Amino acid sequence: MKVLIADDEAMIRAGIRAILDNDAGIEVIAEAGDGIEAVDLVRRHRPAVVLLDIRMPRRDGLAAAAEIRRVAPATGVLMLTTFGEDEYIVRAIAAGAAGFLLKSSDPRELTAAIRAVAAGAAYLSPRVAHRVITELAGARLGAGAEARSKVDSLTDREREVLALIGEGLSNAEIGRRLFLVEGTVKAYVSSLLSRLGARNRVQAAIVAYEAGLV
Repeated sequence: MKVLIADDEAMIRAGIRAILDNDAGIEVIAEAGDGIEAVDLVRRHRPAVVLLDIRMPRRDGLAAAAEIRRVAPATGVLMLTTFGEDEYIVRAIAAGAAGFLLKSSDPRELTAAIRAVAAGAAYLSPRVAHRVITELAGARLGAGAEARSKVDSLTDREREVLALIGEGLSNAEIGRRLFLVEGTVKAYVSSLLSRLGARNRVQAAIVAYEAGLV
């Protein structure tokens, strides 16, 4: 799995590379120090995933994400953010980002996020998921009736799982909360996405907010 790292801080790039070099299934094919260089390298190497810092010189991560989605739609975009940059989140989603990860995240979360985005899924760091979904749900006023109609068709257990997705919990955390094994939670999540007509956990979580479950 080819990955490109784009961050204007050399130490951050080195730290991420050191983590990813320990995973035999991931190959860091290039590094970029700004958004323009990131787009050029994506064009050249066509990585599965590009890690983009939001704040970079010459062209920031938001503009770079939009351009990458245009020139290399098969490349998944994973935004690297610091706690407190809420104002960028909705803009990044509009630009085509598939995931958000805090720079202070556990190394295991970094590799999990890369694998999820490479597989075409969305990934939200649990620590920022609640704020992301709140922003998105607030932008979709008037959708509550539709969301409640969808939720009414779910079983009690499915509604419990959906509410916890809305809180930004991972499958493992949902399992601990509801005393379920992780495989069972995954099955519930897959069923929920299908029944709600949601493409990923982000959209499912928005339904949870609109329906008043969170």
